[in-house]
Parts: sequence; structure tokens; C-alpha cells
Amino acid sequence: MNTSGLHIDSVSTGLLIGRTVIGLLMAAHGAQKLFGWFGGYGLRGTGEFMVQLGYRPGVAFAAAAGFGEVASGLLVALGFLGPVGPALMISVMIVAAVTVHWGNVFAMKNGIELPLLYAVAALVFAFAGFGAYSLDTLLGLANLWSSALTWTVLGAGVVGGFANLAIRRPGAPAAV
Repeated sequence: MNTSGLHIDSVSTGLLIGRTVIGLLMAAHGAQKLFGWFGGYGLRGTGEFMVQLGYRPGVAFAAAAGFGEVASGLLVALGFLGPVGPALMISVMIVAAVTVHWGNVFAMKNGIELPLLYAVAALVFAFAGFGAYSLDTLLGLANLWSSALTWTVLGAGVVGGFANLAIRRPGAPAAV
């Protein structure tokens, strides 16, 4: 135990559990879009939904969203590349919260609860770090992620999410 009352091994174990659950669930969420796994609609079905949301061409946006979710989830689960995975996760969750879930809070009403939880978890991992049981630590990368660099990467994720919202064109003619 150190002076803050935290046990480093316990904190690292908690981070490992959180990263694994959040990361693999996010990756599976993206796999639903990309491959139709776990009851998802695959690229074509998700692409049609993206068109309804105002993203054209729908399949390209479905692929980008699915890839962002799979990549962010795997990076977080593995504890690799510091804030990059959390920034990607925040970016896709900003878009999901605004385009699909806005207007209600709780998941029972398709509210922002789930994307908000993913985004907050991503922030926690970005600022707390991935812990001792991570690829970043194993490869000696954990100390590369300064506070300034973390803020910069997270800022890029937020800008990416809002840029995606800015190119959305609801109500335009459909083209998958």
C-alpha cells in the first residue's frame, strides 16, 4: 500500500477487469455492424440504418463505425496505445448518443445511458492508465502517455465525433 491507501496490484486487477469487459463488449458491438455477429445486421443492414440517420454512403459509414468500435474495444481490452482506444470509443459514442439515443436518458427508452457509460469508462481508462497488466506496460509504452498527450488524443477523438455529426445530412435522398 502507498500513502494514498491504494494497492497497485488491486488497482491494476480492477483496471484489467474493467478494460476486458468494456473493451470486448465494444469490440463485439462493432462486430455486429461489420460481420452481423451476435445478432447484428452486418454492413448492408447497418448501412441502410446509417442512411436513415443521414449518413451516405451508408455502407461506408457502417464500416467506419464498426471498425472504430472493434479497434477501440480491442485496444482498450489489451491495454495498448494509451488514450488512442479510449479516444476512438468516445468518438463513436458521441455520434451514437446524438444520432440514435438523444432525447432520453435510460436504455429502456433507447436513451443515452449506454453510450454515456462507454464514453465515461473510456475517459477513466485514458486518465487512469491501463495498469500493470497491460500491453503498454509490458512493452514499456505506459510512460509515453503524458497528461498533455492524453488530452490531445482525447481532444482529437471528440473533434472527430463532432466532425462526423457535422457531415450528417438527414432527409437527403437515400443511397446505400
